[in-house]
Amino acid sequence: MSFRPPLARRSAAVSAAAVLAVALAAGGAMNASAATEGTGRTTLRALAQPTGLRIGTAINTDELGSNARYDRIAARQFSSVTPENVMKWDAVEPQRGQFDYADADELIRFAKKNHQLVRGHTLVWYNQLPQWLVELGPSLTKKQATAILKQHVIDEVTHFKGRIWQWDVVNEAFEEDGTLRNSLWLQKIGPSYIEKAFRWAHEADPKALLFYNDYNIEYGGPKQDAAYALVKGLKKKGVPIDGVGFQTHLDTQYGIPDLETTMKKFAKLGLKTAETEVDVRTTLPVTPVEQSAQNAGYSETLQACLLVKACISYTVWGFGDEYSWIPGVFPGEGAADLYDENLVAKPQYTALQTVLRTAKGVPHRR
Repeated sequence: MSFRPPLARRSAAVSAAAVLAVALAAGGAMNASAATEGTGRTTLRALAQPTGLRIGTAINTDELGSNARYDRIAARQFSSVTPENVMKWDAVEPQRGQFDYADADELIRFAKKNHQLVRGHTLVWYNQLPQWLVELGPSLTKKQATAILKQHVIDEVTHFKGRIWQWDVVNEAFEEDGTLRNSLWLQKIGPSYIEKAFRWAHEADPKALLFYNDYNIEYGGPKQDAAYALVKGLKKKGVPIDGVGFQTHLDTQYGIPDLETTMKKFAKLGLKTAETEVDVRTTLPVTPVEQSAQNAGYSETLQACLLVKACISYTVWGFGDEYSWIPGVFPGEGAADLYDENLVAKPQYTALQTVLRTAKGVPHRR
């Protein structure tokens, strides 16, 4: 999850994405009732297929199998899925040495049935650690902490070997000022925990694409600089890192980041990129101006991904406002997703359709 982004000055250059956003805004803010969910050849996944871009969503596995409309949207609209929580450490190893992969395995079965790829999220994070590890943490030596982390990475990646397309190997390792987050792993192992995690994950599944994932690195500044220096250094040392994930949690109070330029910068290192947790929140209730800003946020971020050949997936962090994480973290804000609380498509959905319909001549990714 992300926190409030820094104020950012937008690039003076007008990209194709900006032109599209202006066109959408000029048409006036669409009402939610004006948005029509695509079917058949007009679903998001079908419209994106000619470009080779995977359109994905995070999945709330509590809804799978119990909410027919939720299942139908998840299956029809998206060509990749990410588990919101069920691959995080506290979910897969709630008691030390006792593993529970049932919900994650069910998600993978759902994905296979619907011809979807799976993004694994996430192996190494400072948050959502199992209680046994939180309690044990202060007493761990470097050797013990290294052994525990290695065992976790290898156990989980091995369990899902051959079934995960991309892994978020290390998640949110930096503070806003570009310093490494003072996590259990930094305290007990030191900065080398990042390199080690990538090597262990590759050892367990050499064919999975391995990503570093973070928020606010879409914006220029110390955090983006630190992430860039990290992955550049890892590549130079021959560490098996394949890509960088830009979470892309946006807020209409702030400028839309110049993702096209940023992703091209990272791509020049020989890395793939992905937008991994896209949503565009706003102050409630939503006004016509804020609705236009939300449409522009979705339009420009997708257009940026399409224009960067290295950007291989565009994932929204859930698709229904009923299940959004935002109101619990940002009181008074929300309405960030493609569908409303009743799983009715919103103008944000139509904005993505429009971008994909007009995506002619963009680089094709394999």
